[in-house]
Amino acid sequence: MSSNRLNLLPLPDGRQLAGHDDGSSLTLHLDGHALLRARRQGEMLVALELAWAEQAEALWLLAYWSFASQPVLQLLRLQLERVDPALLASGLLVGEGADLRIERSLFWQLPGLFLRNASTAGYPQLMVMHTSGRRHPRRGPKPVGEVYRRFDAHLGTWISLRSLDIDRDLECFHHWQNSPRVAAFWQEEGDLDKHRRYLQELAADPRVLTLIGCFDDQPFAYYEAYWAKEDRIAPFYGVDDYDRGIHMLVGEENHRGPHKVASWLSALTHYLFLDDQRTQRIVAEPRADNARMIAHMQAQGYCRAKEFDFPHKRAALMVQPREVFFEHCRLA
Repeated sequence: MSSNRLNLLPLPDGRQLAGHDDGSSLTLHLDGHALLRARRQGEMLVALELAWAEQAEALWLLAYWSFASQPVLQLLRLQLERVDPALLASGLLVGEGADLRIERSLFWQLPGLFLRNASTAGYPQLMVMHTSGRRHPRRGPKPVGEVYRRFDAHLGTWISLRSLDIDRDLECFHHWQNSPRVAAFWQEEGDLDKHRRYLQELAADPRVLTLIGCFDDQPFAYYEAYWAKEDRIAPFYGVDDYDRGIHMLVGEENHRGPHKVASWLSALTHYLFLDDQRTQRIVAEPRADNARMIAHMQAQGYCRAKEFDFPHKRAALMVQPREVFFEHCRLA
């Protein structure tokens, strides 16, 4: 296993995780406090110093450090003297005896520190009837404030998502929608009053969550995350009750490019899968001739399932299955 390329990994709660990996041993410190020391025995990490009271946090941070440092790493094999059964129940640890491991595809499904707000996962299911005649689950209250945060070690910057605040974000939204590049695809250019009404209608719609994307807390993008069962996309594929759809707009020119898309699209997708474990697919319907956006999405694991016709555009159905995302995502 290659040595760790990271020296410091900031955590969403403000703490700092520091590590040293020389290829034969690994040490982790949390805000200067020694958290874990382990030696490598082939593909196995043998814990030498790990306090029982800190086991859950230490192993979560070990997994985060390891998978952020080596995005292609699939699992960590561990040798531990004792195991807290709660870690096996949570999915952070799997196996037993000498075959204990942390699996990458399971780890990234644990909300941990990344999910910054109450999720919809605990909201009970009650089926109601939509005005379209489709039955769907009643949706829980929308979150307010920051919902997701993660340090992108590849870019060396924070990527975060927060719910849109009309008073705070209207000017940005207005400016972005009147950009000729954005208007060519969104066709929502107009004055402040039009854009305020647009956002107010979405705020009142339980189907849609409006989000602002930030790099280092500076807004650069606008997203709409919608429940697909209640959306106009539903008749065009075999929609499930908890599928989510996304509309995406990058407003700031200095945050365009494939390296930035890789960061924010993986973060947005990750957030929506974390928000509700029942969500099995994320879908999108960009214009079929938007080759650049479609290529960006395909690079992040979305497949182009088919083309279909909305009244206002020819669309490409882009689909990201939960299983595929967590097997192949590169959340560095």
